[in-house]
Amino acid sequence: MQIWVDADACPRVIKDILFRAARRRQVLLTLVANQPLRYPSCEYLNSIVVGSGFDVADDKIVELSCAGDLVITADIPLAAAVVNKGGSAINPRGQLYTVDNMQEILTMRNMLDEMRGAGMDLGGPAPFSSADKQAFANQLDKFLACVAGAAR
Repeated sequence: MQIWVDADACPRVIKDILFRAARRRQVLLTLVANQPLRYPSCEYLNSIVVGSGFDVADDKIVELSCAGDLVITADIPLAAAVVNKGGSAINPRGQLYTVDNMQEILTMRNMLDEMRGAGMDLGGPAPFSSADKQAFANQLDKFLACVAGAAR
């Protein structure tokens, strides 16, 4: 199992949680971004810089990820592609994307996109909060504990 991070838009506080988890669990974590990123020196952390352009980082994550991998992203189509490959995804607010909930989440995303396209002002997401940070940390710990239990 490897962790992939859609790193361009991932909040710094979430990356910090991921860095600590990768070290603690000794799991390879790869940041994928359109620009070089700073991260602590550790044998479990690395990065891939991709070219600029729409979905270039997403496409690289889908290309390189495998069944059983975990992807951290707020991008629902990326999460759907990963789930379709047999992986899992968690968004930075702690929502776990799985085979069981992915279709419903995609349907809601597409409906909201259509509403925005029709000129409806739906506002944006709420500001990232400490509750979001805690929800992410809890979901990540739960996921990693489950993976570790299954490996035994």
